[in-house]
Amino acid sequence: MDKTYKSTQFKPLSRVYTHQPLPLSESNRLRFSKCNLIGVKSDLISSCGNLTESWMDRGKRPSKSIVGGNNKIYMDLKDIIREYTLPFLPAKSLFRFTGVCRDWKMQISTPFFAHNQSNSFHAVSGLFYQIAGEPPSFISLDPKAYGVPDPSLKFLPVPVDIRASCNGLLCCQARTGDKAYYMCNPATKMWKKLPKPDADHGTDPALVVIFEPSLLNFVADYKLVCAFPSTDFDDGYEFEIYSSAEGCWRISREICLGDRKLLPSPGVHVNGIVYWQMKHGVLVAFDLARERSQLIYGMKGALCVMQGKLCSVSMHGWTVTVNVLSNVYSNTMEMHSKARTWVQKRLINLDPSALGAGSCKQPSVVFADSDTVVIHDGTTIFSYDMKSKETSALGSAVGTRLIAYVNNLVHV
Repeated sequence: MDKTYKSTQFKPLSRVYTHQPLPLSESNRLRFSKCNLIGVKSDLISSCGNLTESWMDRGKRPSKSIVGGNNKIYMDLKDIIREYTLPFLPAKSLFRFTGVCRDWKMQISTPFFAHNQSNSFHAVSGLFYQIAGEPPSFISLDPKAYGVPDPSLKFLPVPVDIRASCNGLLCCQARTGDKAYYMCNPATKMWKKLPKPDADHGTDPALVVIFEPSLLNFVADYKLVCAFPSTDFDDGYEFEIYSSAEGCWRISREICLGDRKLLPSPGVHVNGIVYWQMKHGVLVAFDLARERSQLIYGMKGALCVMQGKLCSVSMHGWTVTVNVLSNVYSNTMEMHSKARTWVQKRLINLDPSALGAGSCKQPSVVFADSDTVVIHDGTTIFSYDMKSKETSALGSAVGTRLIAYVNNLVHV
């Protein structure tokens, strides 16, 4: 065997590259350099992909990959769907997909997948509604994709009234006994009984659930805020806060004074501030961080959140008006100031024929977000798609309390 060959065949590749290259023409040299760059790039992508895959899929069978002669990796379509599509689907669809194959069933059944899905899927899927004295019901925005196995919530130990919801968590209250609060996920039938509050929240408590999914918290870390009539001040409201992290209630020192009553409608939470509706277009705003409250005037319609901002959505005739909260201090501005508390953001003209123009009651907006507007005429619920601009009837609902729900797998 040639001595020169023997001296190089077992040396590292980097040592071989240090040898003097053979003379190349200009065109061949460019082609050779380009091929080397492509090869290095492919090696980097392959290494990073393998490291990421080993971290993400630790404890699972690794995805199959086919390595071609040019070092490019091709991922099977079934693996792409499993890893990058399933977490963005609603709970009802996922339960149905557990029958596709054993791998999908194992994937969907893991706590890590449920945690990932609750962080990925945030679309409002339907509304819970309830007639006084009767079990709750659920109406889906898309019956094929969204749904819950037990809309009447009979999996809870006692009959309940629905109170508030946020990102998959639904808060209910027992009708009898100590009227305890229950936090549950109707999609998974998981529930937890909360401790008894220190204050008397009244017969129809004004509750707001605050839950922002986080990749760092595998167990839902939520808060429940209730505005209740003060026992020390007439026409005043106090605030009691429950923290799942602390497992107890705490009454804030703040008292909001006003001569109006809260409406029996769910409040909303936006950027650390909780809002409740009062009569005559007034809002109560409670800052969670500073624990300070104030009154905001000029609100019309239903409260909603669009693109991270508080909005009011009202309906007059067949036109829906969306106003966004612009300046909460406009009432303290100097005279003739152009500052306005609410600024019109959008007008939506609806098709009367699609809403059943023969109805004797003026339809009203009960929920809205950046994708959907839900309208109720007293007997039927309609949805308007912001993108397709199509209106469709969802079904009959005569309940006075309607609460939006997100169909995810959040762990209670």
